[in-house]
Amino acid sequence: MTETTVSNAALARRTILTGAAALAFGGAASAAPRGGGPKIDEFVVDQMRRARIPGLALGLAEGGETRWARGYGFADLDRRRPVTTQTVFPIASVTKTVTATAIMQLADQGRLRLDEPVQPYLDFPLANPEHPATAITFRHLLTHVSSISDETFYRIDFRERGRDAALSLDDLVRGYLAPNGRLRDATCFSKAAPGEAYDYSNVGYSLLGYVGGRIAGVDLRRRIDREIFARLGAGPISWTTNAAPAALRTKNYDMTDAGPAPVEPLSFPDWPAGMIRSSIAAFMPFVAASANGGAARGRRILSESGMAQMLDMRAPTGLPAWLTGQGLGWMASPLDGATRPNHWGGDDGVFTAVYLDPSKRRGVGVFTNMTATAESKAAVKAIAGRLLSGAAS
Repeated sequence: MTETTVSNAALARRTILTGAAALAFGGAASAAPRGGGPKIDEFVVDQMRRARIPGLALGLAEGGETRWARGYGFADLDRRRPVTTQTVFPIASVTKTVTATAIMQLADQGRLRLDEPVQPYLDFPLANPEHPATAITFRHLLTHVSSISDETFYRIDFRERGRDAALSLDDLVRGYLAPNGRLRDATCFSKAAPGEAYDYSNVGYSLLGYVGGRIAGVDLRRRIDREIFARLGAGPISWTTNAAPAALRTKNYDMTDAGPAPVEPLSFPDWPAGMIRSSIAAFMPFVAASANGGAARGRRILSESGMAQMLDMRAPTGLPAWLTGQGLGWMASPLDGATRPNHWGGDDGVFTAVYLDPSKRRGVGVFTNMTATAESKAAVKAIAGRLLSGAAS
């Protein structure tokens, strides 16, 4: 199947399991007309039941095409509105793979070099005050070894609930990183020198979005919309909490002892790090291209060599034990006994994951509307592993 952006009226819905085997709060699967089969449906619904996941969207890409996409459970439990391939989920930090791809597009075009300093492209001085002579490069930012720390970012907590973020990206970046920035304090940078140690950084990715826009001459969101999603014939995606139609947005949940409890959607100013809202149908062409050397649906968004660089995994000092490597945007960790490029995303009421198997040109996307738990992490990994293995029936 090469097209999953099917109208809601064309979606084939069916109840796939009943009674004890069905989710207490969902059990319907909506699908594009071809692909998959009852065995994968049963497996997914069983995993959702075990983890108590209210709603889940799932897609499989292979050979540069979206083979199929499905929705399971409910986007809104109160209204019994089912998840479909058009349901819009916050994808959280999976956004970083898209931002990294946009930066790599600029590298492909010769507009930046990965190992050159970022400073010449900025309108303010950038340096770790502990190591002023060591330049921060694009590669440092892409691989989370820039020495830009999120400690201040988390302490202040820039998130806003139920409304779009008021602070702009420009104000965040300049306020946090400029020498006299109003948000600047001693914990905005780590003690390590740039390139010396791993320190996952949302602010580092915010800087990539800021500098990428300066180099491109246009807000990087607009460039991403045009040069990634529109080029693939996909989308639309959204960059703010309330941009997508309310009828398509998922409701998000925390799992409590009493069951799923709704939480307000979160917005934050660091949109390059985690603010994309997308349906599984809109996002899977990007997954397909990422698994297929930078091309999908007969259209190229990145050179083969550029995509290979993104998936070239390194193991810097301080890499967390659950990872086996860090690439440019993408990470790597074990899945069913093999190391797979992937990225997870999580926030209140959100848990998402994308896994790739470049050797088979195959990719999987899994979006859920529930805060991550040990059980939901295990369920998402099990589902991704089954699909990457080729068991889609």
